Amino acid sequence: MSYQNPGSGFESISPPQFRRIELKQEEGRCVLIMPAQAIANSDHWQELWQELKYFLQNGDRTWSAQQLVILQAGDHLLDSRQLQNLSDVLKQSGLQLAMVKTSRRQTAIAAATAGYSVEQGHLVVPFSANEDHSNILEPLYLKTTIRSGVEISHNGTVIVLGDVNPGSSVAARGDIIIWGNLRGVAHAGSHGKKESRIFALKMEPTQVRIADVVARVAPPDLGEMQPEIAYLTQEGIAVAKAFNFEKNHEFKELGGYWLEIMTAIPKLKDETATKSSILNKVLKSSLNLYKDI
Repeated sequence: MSYQNPGSGFESISPPQFRRIELKQEEGRCVLIMPAQAIANSDHWQELWQELKYFLQNGDRTWSAQQLVILQAGDHLLDSRQLQNLSDVLKQSGLQLAMVKTSRRQTAIAAATAGYSVEQGHLVVPFSANEDHSNILEPLYLKTTIRSGVEISHNGTVIVLGDVNPGSSVAARGDIIIWGNLRGVAHAGSHGKKESRIFALKMEPTQVRIADVVARVAPPDLGEMQPEIAYLTQEGIAVAKAFNFEKNHEFKELGGYWLEIMTAIPKLKDETATKSSILNKVLKSSLNLYKDI
């Protein structure tokens, strides 16, 4: 079997010995399914590449022009070059890579950085009303701006070192931390974890969701641009300054909401009064000393 270099145009390709890649239609999109990494040999990438090109060139054309493609990469480790090669060969057949579903964090990062929508999770993620919320993935770190039209979904905490633009969305089973402007849609606790929070240096979201509660956040005052946290209370979703949030709030497991701790305020007043009293005593002592002189 002869191979050609990835990224080049189509040429005569001999048929693969057995079929492993699937391309099917689901809800108006093409779904490209890659086989499990475990069954592939050391030349799996070249063989899969050969099979995909052969199928696109010789198979029945069941898709329309510029139809969107969801890549189900499974546990395959794909870098930005391989994703670009996949995108190029799909374009040659009138298809457009739009989303990458993967169980590998490195693949998710590469896909999000390249501007594709991403869904990262376990190979099998069963859902039930009594599921264990502790069984979540490690945080997904994205050092990029999430552009309009891009969707990020992760079974853990999502940390974005950049902006989340209008028209984009980030969904996380845990918390969402945006080191930039949040202007798109953010959904923390997407599997029902009410303790989850949404943090942003600048909170201007189109919509925020925590577990099954939805809200719109009023734009911040122009004179008060401080990091903020959206969290779940008894009344719904609230927004507070991020500074000292953990000291001033506690999560009520029984009710499933955050409660502001009011006892910290009187304590602060007492400490201020004590410091003021001490300062007055020092001033009085200084004045008496001056009179004696």
